[in-house]
Amino acid sequence: MSGATHGASWRKLLAIVLQVGVHVGALLPVLWLFVAINRGDLGGDPVKELIHYLGMGTIRLLLLTLLISPLARVLHFGQLNRLRRPLGLWCFVWASLHFSAWLGLDLALDWSLIGSELVQRTYILLGFSAWLILFALAVTSLPALMRKMGKQWKKLHGLLYLVVLLACWHFWWSVKSGWIEPAIYTALALLLLWWRRQAVLRWLKSFR
Repeated sequence: MSGATHGASWRKLLAIVLQVGVHVGALLPVLWLFVAINRGDLGGDPVKELIHYLGMGTIRLLLLTLLISPLARVLHFGQLNRLRRPLGLWCFVWASLHFSAWLGLDLALDWSLIGSELVQRTYILLGFSAWLILFALAVTSLPALMRKMGKQWKKLHGLLYLVVLLACWHFWWSVKSGWIEPAIYTALALLLLWWRRQAVLRWLKSFR
């Protein structure tokens, strides 16, 4: 086997390992929640802690998703780009769990209360908007829809940039005290968007 062939095989194997790692890394913290809830490890206000835990996990996955393309370019390892789809889908899963915990545990599926919260609390409306976009991105990640949408698919999935900003904004406005943690995550989001500024500019120009 030539050196080039051996190198390609190694990179392909590494890409598969990384994809498995993404799924395991995104799933294990969710499984841990069941153990933590049964053991009472979520503190005096477990519902609030659960919602916060799922929200923070969503933001971290969003930032990791933004990191993939520039990192693949710097490392000259295009196989890393295969991680974007599973990471994006896990972002939707975690965001859905976060949203569901708020709906079912915090508001007990009281739809009149849910409606008033969406109207009266801007940060909730921001989070709901981010979830709706993630829902659209998850649905259109199906290969058949990707092919059918063509160039419009990339335009739609560029909305991930907006989702990251909405999520950070939602986090910042949702905290009642302390601004350091949301400021750090917002700064990381802006840094990653700056690193990807050429792609962001191309996406913005596609609407002209």
